[in-house]
Amino acid sequence: MTCRPPKRHGWRTFSVLSVPSLILLVGAGSALAAPTGLPALTITPTEGGGETWSMSLQILALMTALTLLPSALLMMTAFTRIIIVLALLRQAMGTMQTPNNQILIGLALFLTFFIMSPVFDRINDQALVPYLNET
Repeated sequence: MTCRPPKRHGWRTFSVLSVPSLILLVGAGSALAAPTGLPALTITPTEGGGETWSMSLQILALMTALTLLPSALLMMTAFTRIIIVLALLRQAMGTMQTPNNQILIGLALFLTFFIMSPVFDRINDQALVPYLNET
């Protein structure tokens, strides 16, 4: 029984690796030629006494609000209490993983919505509508 050295596929491996690298190098030149500039972060006053924010600041404010909304949900609603009770109930039944965490969180969100709906209605009637009507 003779032992043969393994076949080497040098050119095939080289071509498989070099062609995509070459394409990336050619495309990088046009990317470097693109003009760069920082977007302006401006707030300009309008004639009516208001202000106009630049698109960059509007996106920054939107992303900040979207980042803080989950923490507001946790702090200002009954969600935390409901999820703790559901986790304790799962442990008391002796099923550690049967309703998984995604189902428990979905159930807690659903119950939070229905428990907090009278509060949300009152906020809408007493705070949001008068603010939008400017009364």
